[in-house]
Amino acid sequence: MLFDAFDVFLFDLDGVIYVGPKALPGAVEALERLRSGGKTTRFLTNNPCMTREQTAARLNRLGIEAAKDDVISSGWATASCLRERQAGSVYVLGDEHLERECREAGLDIVDVNDAEAVVVGWSDDLTLRDIQSAVTRIANGAQFVATNADWSFPGPDGPMMAVGTVVEAIKMASGKTPYIVGKPYPYMFQKALHQAEDWSRAVMFGDTPETDIVGAHRMGISAVLISSGPYTGYSSARDYRKPDAILPDLRSLWDEGLRLERWVPPAFPWPDEIKPGVAGIVMDERGRVLLMKRADNGCWGIPSGHVERGESVEEAIVREIREETGLQVEVKRLVGLYSDPESQVFTYPDGAATQFVTACFRCETVGGALVRTGDETLDVNYFEADRLPEPMLAMHPRWIADALAEESLCIFR
Repeated sequence: MLFDAFDVFLFDLDGVIYVGPKALPGAVEALERLRSGGKTTRFLTNNPCMTREQTAARLNRLGIEAAKDDVISSGWATASCLRERQAGSVYVLGDEHLERECREAGLDIVDVNDAEAVVVGWSDDLTLRDIQSAVTRIANGAQFVATNADWSFPGPDGPMMAVGTVVEAIKMASGKTPYIVGKPYPYMFQKALHQAEDWSRAVMFGDTPETDIVGAHRMGISAVLISSGPYTGYSSARDYRKPDAILPDLRSLWDEGLRLERWVPPAFPWPDEIKPGVAGIVMDERGRVLLMKRADNGCWGIPSGHVERGESVEEAIVREIREETGLQVEVKRLVGLYSDPESQVFTYPDGAATQFVTACFRCETVGGALVRTGDETLDVNYFEADRLPEPMLAMHPRWIADALAEESLCIFR
């Protein structure tokens, strides 16, 4: 049973412990049994509009024993993060509770023009003028830190706007990427587990796959979905959103027949988005393959890139090869369509991860001259296919082999 399998139990609050003013069935009894059994319990919430003391007091009123140190709120975690990032003065786009957490962390709350960092939480009193001020300050160099990126939460009459809507507006207008503290990002989980000796003995309980389950799996720990409704699931066993077990409520923690599939982290980070990509294999008259050494990672690879709006994939690879090497090519045939996440998920310097679905083409030179162009390419040259330079992008030798195989017509991986 789950009680025996784990020592540290992490819980989301709304939808797992309570809904509105009432505790969910079995929650009070489950937390009491866990505590009396010597288990460590922590409560993780993305709500930046309550302090840890207020959240602990709310749990106590429901009959659940909790101290403020048992609560990992996005507001408190954000204040801790700002202190670690040495942001002494902050402009708070949030309410008095987030401001209090920042002050207690030793941060100075200042006017936007004097802020070393802009922290985005939530307040019903936020105005477009406030958001515009934050955009300007961030564009001029202030740190951009957000309590969470949740776009909405359920309201009595439908979806209600949440922190993520403000974060996205500032991101789009400033052109800057925020550091996000709350679930599903790692920082809150790190704070919850910093005293745990063995993370394999920790488990997360949540009701939202995109935050609770993904966040736990990104940390390499098991995750249980609390859901009493129908579950449609996710097709891939490597999907970070797929829970390791599903319970209708916390009373099922002690079910003898409950089976939990231990999470085994895949060999790729969870991608934030999926994009179409293209790659082209070009050979000279001696059968050598054209390779580029990329500035962003220092690796050799065949010319590759992404598809612009309005382009076909064939147009995209012709453009990419021309821009990167100076050669004019025409597409001869499709080698294969590749989407294996272990080789097709890339993490960029700002932390964003993208999975590419790449159409790889065999191309033939019809004009132009081989030159290194732009800032993205360190070198470009032809190499023997059986003597490729190092380091190579992991997936490209296989694509070259597929292109050279006489029986290769169209490959999907």
